[in-house]
Parts: sequence; C-alpha cells; structure tokens
Amino acid sequence: MTANPAGRRWRVSHVITRLIVGGAQENTIASVLGLHALADFEVNLLSGPTHGPEGSLEPLLAGMPGLLTVVPKLVRPVSPWTDWQAYRRLVHHFRQHPPDLVHTHSGKAGVVGRLAARKAHVPVIVHTIHGPSFGSFQGAAANAVFLRAEHLAARVTHHFVVVADAMARQYLAAGIGSPDQYTRIFSGFDLAPYLTVQRDEALAARLGLAPDDFVVGKVARLFELKGHEDLFRSAAELVKRCPRIKLLLVGDGPWRRRFEEQAAASALRGRVVFTGLVPPTEVPRHLGLMDVVVHLSRREGLPRALPQALAAGKPIIAVDCDGANEVCQDGVTGFLVPPDHLDALVNRLGQLADAPELREELGNAGREFVRARFSSGRMVQDLASLYRRLLTSVPARSSR
Repeated sequence: MTANPAGRRWRVSHVITRLIVGGAQENTIASVLGLHALADFEVNLLSGPTHGPEGSLEPLLAGMPGLLTVVPKLVRPVSPWTDWQAYRRLVHHFRQHPPDLVHTHSGKAGVVGRLAARKAHVPVIVHTIHGPSFGSFQGAAANAVFLRAEHLAARVTHHFVVVADAMARQYLAAGIGSPDQYTRIFSGFDLAPYLTVQRDEALAARLGLAPDDFVVGKVARLFELKGHEDLFRSAAELVKRCPRIKLLLVGDGPWRRRFEEQAAASALRGRVVFTGLVPPTEVPRHLGLMDVVVHLSRREGLPRALPQALAAGKPIIAVDCDGANEVCQDGVTGFLVPPDHLDALVNRLGQLADAPELREELGNAGREFVRARFSSGRMVQDLASLYRRLLTSVPARSSR
C-alpha cells in the first residue's frame, strides 16, 4: 500500500492498558474521537479493564458501537502468563480485523501491543511515550527489565510520538530508536472551558474556601511519585510563610488515606481539601478556585495539569523533571524548583502569595502560550499528518 485509494479509509487501532482518569488516557480518547471524525480514518480502541478509585473514562465512548473493545487480560501488573494471553488475544484481533496502523500507549500495552501487531504483520506500528518506563524513580532490577522490554519493542516500532522533547532525549540516550523516528506532539485538550473559567463562589463555599484564602492547588492521582508528600513535609514552613494557605487536592487514588493521615498530622491540619475523584469536565471549575497550581511529580512526560492550569490563567510551580520545563518556563509562566528542595518550593509559594499582580502576569503569559499549542484540534491534525506520512511510505520502511 503506497497511497490511500479513493474512497478507502485507513484502519487505525489504538491500544492502552486501562482507561482510568489520567493524562495518557485522556490524550488517547481525545485522539481516537478526533481521528474518528476525519474522513480518511476508521479508528478503534482496545483497552484492558478499568476499575478502582481512579475512575473510568469508558463512558466517554458510550453510544459509539465498535469503537471500544475491552481485552480482559491486558492488565497493568506484570504477569508472564496473563501477558501471554493478552498478546495472543491482540494478535487474534489484528488478524480478524487487520489495521493499517497500530498505535500503542502506556508501558504494558506499549510492549505487548507492538509485539502483537508485528506478529499479525500490521504495516505501521507507532508508540506514544507519555512518560518514562525507566529512570531514577525505581530500582536497578526494575530498570533492567523495562529497558530490555523497551529495546525489544523498539525493534518493531516504526515511529515514536512523544508528548515532550525530554522523552525523546531520554529514550535516545538509552539507545532506543534513532532521532528521525521521534515526533513531538503536545497532548492537546478542549481549551474553551479553561480559557473562560471564572471563580465559582458556590463551589468555593461548599469546599470551605474563603475569598481571602491563598489556595494552592494540585491536580493528580493520589499515588507515589506525584509529590503530594513534599507539601506535607514542608507544612510548618508553608503555614508560617503563607498564613492564609489552603491546599486543594483534586484527584483520588490508592494513597488517599495515607495522604489524609499525613495532612492531619501536619501543620496543615484543617487546611487541606481532598475533593476525591473529579470528572475531567469539572476540573476547570476547580482550577478557577486556585491561586497557584503546583505539580511536584518525579515521573512524567509532560503533565496535562500544567497546560490546563495555564489555560485557566493560573501560574504554576513544577519540579524540574522530564518535560515540565517545556511548559513551566521559569519566570515566564511559573517557577521551576529542584527535586527535594523544599525551601525553594516554600519561597516560591510565599513570593506568589505576596504578589497577586505577579500571579496575574504569569497566568496571562501561560494562557497565551497554551492557546497557541495545546488545542485538541491541533493534536489530532498533527497526529493525522504523521499517520498519512507513515502510511504512504510503507514500502520504504519495510525494506529497512
């Protein structure tokens, strides 16, 4: 196949491990829905089962028969027998419904899905790196396993999409792929609800947030490596530096009870609001209550919470990790802080607490930055352009 014959649609299958409420999952669904609306693509999504406190995005695909197929054995924990069953199920599906292109997401689905696509002789295989599967955030044994798996899957991968240039640099440094195999496509979203957000006084009252509170917000799963503990560890200094501080933590996850206990045992007792799971459509309303948004994760590609906060006109503070500095431009849209430097975090929050005009200046700059780069429409068009280029050069790549 060297071109898209008149009247024929290219078949594209996306594969992901699960559809919890999270950045990679929102990106995948937005891509699938956007491509589904284009005339030259026929798209479907294969996902493992979704359950637990982190919610499910499956309802976003309800009423669209055939768009979503659940693969029961495609689960997140590593299990050789279960993974083998998922692999065989995907191979069978690709043979029964042959796609022109398979696009995988997340670590487990990325490896199993790409190998299955290769076995089924899918012409084009693409993988998005939403975040690193190896790095200093885990031990040497785990890194050795995941690096080996990534190298193996890379051999059958025609192209990588990265949500931040930092991901391409990390994977290339690990010997995975070549520079011409990487394309950065920012993780876009519907900008309108964020660009027009206003403070919702009724929601503020329900959450116990007073008009003169200095609200520091965080939108993230309540889990390890997300940086919530940094806020609790610096609690005493935060309260001293920002006497009117309140924390608004949006999200849920397996570590919620642990964080609730840490908050209750800290100087922030009575100052932390846990919203629990919030549907993506409600995130803008909550951002509208925040004066500053922090994101202190130690493992991200480029967290969607950062451009979403900027679209809402909120300054951001982020740990200088992975792709955060591609959105959090130090002194322009917010401030970067080194990992584990709690004094820098406290100082920057104190600086912003004392300077509402600086918060407005940074927020306005961030809104314009995001407006030009992070629309879901642009993401879908960039992805479609990449697909068309890859699909029309299949013979050249097959001979490599």
